[in-house]
Amino acid sequence: MARRLFALGVLGLFLTGCVARDQYEALKMERNALAEQLGTAQSSSAADRAAADAWKSQQERLIAAGDDKEKMAATLTKENAELASRLRELQTKYEGALNNQGNIVMGSPLSPEVNRDIAALAEGSEGVMTFDPRTGTVKLKSDVTFGKGSAELTPGVRQMVDRLAAILNSPAAKNYELLVAGHTDNTPVSNPATIAAGHKDNMFLSSHRAISVAKELVAQHVSAQRIGYIGFGDQRPVAANTTTEGQAKNRRVEIMISPTTLKSPGVAENAAAPVAPKKTAPIVNKDTITTVEQRPIITK
Repeated sequence: MARRLFALGVLGLFLTGCVARDQYEALKMERNALAEQLGTAQSSSAADRAAADAWKSQQERLIAAGDDKEKMAATLTKENAELASRLRELQTKYEGALNNQGNIVMGSPLSPEVNRDIAALAEGSEGVMTFDPRTGTVKLKSDVTFGKGSAELTPGVRQMVDRLAAILNSPAAKNYELLVAGHTDNTPVSNPATIAAGHKDNMFLSSHRAISVAKELVAQHVSAQRIGYIGFGDQRPVAANTTTEGQAKNRRVEIMISPTTLKSPGVAENAAAPVAPKKTAPIVNKDTITTVEQRPIITK
């Protein structure tokens, strides 16, 4: 098309003096029209290429996003499977301990020294804590351990849990593991403030109470490796929920103490002291906590 425009231009110059004026003007208009068509075609082609490139880029982004979602879904599926497996393990262990509670057994799963110390602590708790040496189970009365509808330990019971932690950290008890189980009565959670605090129902509330006790033990240097926690809501009552007394008995947190199943590698005596790691800049992430706010006691 460019060659055609050039020929028309040369022809126009050649014919300027040989053809009539109207013929020259007609050829000139035809040349201008062809030039305009050429420019339009070139602009359209560039626009088409830009649109095609944009579409291709968008497709690549969508494909990449789809891959990311698939990876995220696979990760979540794996995490859910691991949590479900851990839950089944804890439930099996808890049910085994419950089955032993009704049996008369010779001796105790705990050492005489640990039995003596925990029994003395429970005896001085004025009914807030009880201890069954046959099964190694410590029971905390939720009505005194927590505010109504709250998962925050009351100051007095926090001190008692700290004293229990000191016993559990003693040489006689350092090889025992713990399962903390939370329980509620069958009264549904209905207080908006309780729900807003994250205790959406009895299952959440019992779990959060078990976690609070477990965290306090860890804060007192009981190894987190020794501790499991679970919430049963109102699904494991020890008394009928038809009476006020029965409901009070069902609101509880149990700490089941048993010989450990952990096989942590030991440290040989007289071993060389470990080399101190090089100091590096602290890494701050989403789990870093700088302050802890005291939550008010919330009614259920």
